[in-house]
Amino acid sequence: MSATSKFSGTDLAHMRAALTLAARGLGRVWPNPAVGCVLVSPDHRVVARGWTQKGGRPHAETEALRRAGAAAKRATAYVSLEPCSHHGKTPPCAEALAAAGIARCVVAIEDPDPRVQGRGLAMLRKAGIAVAVGALEGEAADLNAGFFSRIGSGRPLVTLKIASTLDGRIALASGESRWITGEASRARVHLMRAQHDAILVGSGTAIADDPELTCRLPGLEDRHPVRIVLDRDLSLPLTAKLVASAASHPTWMVVGPDVAASRGAAHRAAGVELVEAGLDRDGRLDLAAVMAELGRRGLTRVLVEGGSRLSAALLVHDLVDRLAWFRSPGIIGGDGIPAASPLSLAKLAEMPRFQRIAVETLGGDLLESYKRRS
Repeated sequence: MSATSKFSGTDLAHMRAALTLAARGLGRVWPNPAVGCVLVSPDHRVVARGWTQKGGRPHAETEALRRAGAAAKRATAYVSLEPCSHHGKTPPCAEALAAAGIARCVVAIEDPDPRVQGRGLAMLRKAGIAVAVGALEGEAADLNAGFFSRIGSGRPLVTLKIASTLDGRIALASGESRWITGEASRARVHLMRAQHDAILVGSGTAIADDPELTCRLPGLEDRHPVRIVLDRDLSLPLTAKLVASAASHPTWMVVGPDVAASRGAAHRAAGVELVEAGLDRDGRLDLAAVMAELGRRGLTRVLVEGGSRLSAALLVHDLVDRLAWFRSPGIIGGDGIPAASPLSLAKLAEMPRFQRIAVETLGGDLLESYKRRS
């Protein structure tokens, strides 16, 4: 019997609502997980809802309890991630739920953070609260896959976004690529930006396209993911849009050893944060080390919008967890630029493989979503 099958339809409906609330925090709460909480009274009324706020504080449970007030007494709390048990900037959420007098707590999944990892559940049980774990566990794990990746592997979840023709070309031989996909696909990319902690490109793309890498959807203009450029030699000019707007939109440039110290003053003055990383044996930025540094800085979800060389490098180093492939109904031909540069595979067994999890029609385009094959 699966964990979810032991829950009633009402339990699952309230947990689904909690997960929907949690999703509101994606891209805004790092380094914390995105959590949702629904409080339901003994007579089955929803008395309050909460979700993790911008910057990771207050937590979802604290928000829901604040809104519920005395109505939290004897309520059931549906929480998309195990309530925290450690003292930080705020008291533990498990302690707050117990103090509020809830009678039952339904949790989607245990928190893998070593500071929690079952301790929040134990704290609730010790307070005499009935605890049930596993409602919509798979959906909860998927929602916070970035947080789980940072805790488990030390790096953020990496989603590689590709916009190509039917034959997998991302640009003409001349480099022209605007616009391969349609307006609906471009709007979806902006939504994806809003739901990620950071957007990453290589210096080649940053120089050639001079992008802003912001979210420009109506109502979401305040979403400012960190913009990251992999630029070993600090070649992006001060006139680039990413540099010119760095004072108002967080911008990091990952550079090679000693570059920041020798000639980074002007970029810093413009508001750019320079992040130093080591090089691999070929003299390129060590991508595994870069991702580890991004994880150390608290990032949980990174959207990559680079060109074919960066895509290939990430695939070769097994650093791609998700693919978001926007495919337009056109064909460019073999002289176009491919979605990924040569991977130099010796045999098919070395081919990166993914599992398709969704297909969606966006105007005349298709969005195919994949995750790493386990």
